Amino acid sequence: MMITLALSKGRIFDETLPLLEAAGVFVDAGEIADSRRLIVPTADPGVRLITVRPSDVPTYVQYGAADLGVVGKDVLLEHSCDGLYQPIDLGIGRCRMSVAAPAGFDYPQAVRRGAGLRVATKYLQTARQHFADKGVHVDLIRLYGSMELAPLVGLADAIVDLVSTGNTLRANNLVEVEHIRAISARLIVNQASLKTVGEPLDRLLAAIARAVQVRRDPAAAGTSR
Repeated sequence: MMITLALSKGRIFDETLPLLEAAGVFVDAGEIADSRRLIVPTADPGVRLITVRPSDVPTYVQYGAADLGVVGKDVLLEHSCDGLYQPIDLGIGRCRMSVAAPAGFDYPQAVRRGAGLRVATKYLQTARQHFADKGVHVDLIRLYGSMELAPLVGLADAIVDLVSTGNTLRANNLVEVEHIRAISARLIVNQASLKTVGEPLDRLLAAIARAVQVRRDPAAAGTSR
């Protein structure tokens, strides 16, 4: 039976391939980069990849179009995860979800006021929950790109976004004013596939788990055989 793995091109894809190879699933990365094919075979005839948008990975897995997928925790926080099993934190695609505001903006005072703070983000669920937990009512403005621009032109007082190096924030005179949570990529699995695919999927999950363990602790390579 064919196992289908949903991936999105980009950083997570590039960091997932070495884990797949360590798990015995080899992919021609050059062929994928030069191809418009959305369904990509691997060296294992029982495993194939489909390339989709990051925000679509949970949907493909949830509805069984893919048996498993790799996606950032930031995406999962915004998605209804019914029917999804999240067995492995892959430890890749690491970054952080943060609140950022213009340098010099009195963010603590704005929070103490408890109202009137305008926040631009594409992570509406995460931002809403974060400020609700603080007892702060904010006006959320949905944006999908160039988040840093919103405070610069007066559209918002602050933003909620992913931060990796912080270079883009600094280039636009923004600073992190609050850390919300750490983000990394997770392996997600369709729970029905665990029964319908059975042993082949269990073996692949175990192999990926071993690859992740060895990546974190190379000394584990000798004990995982």
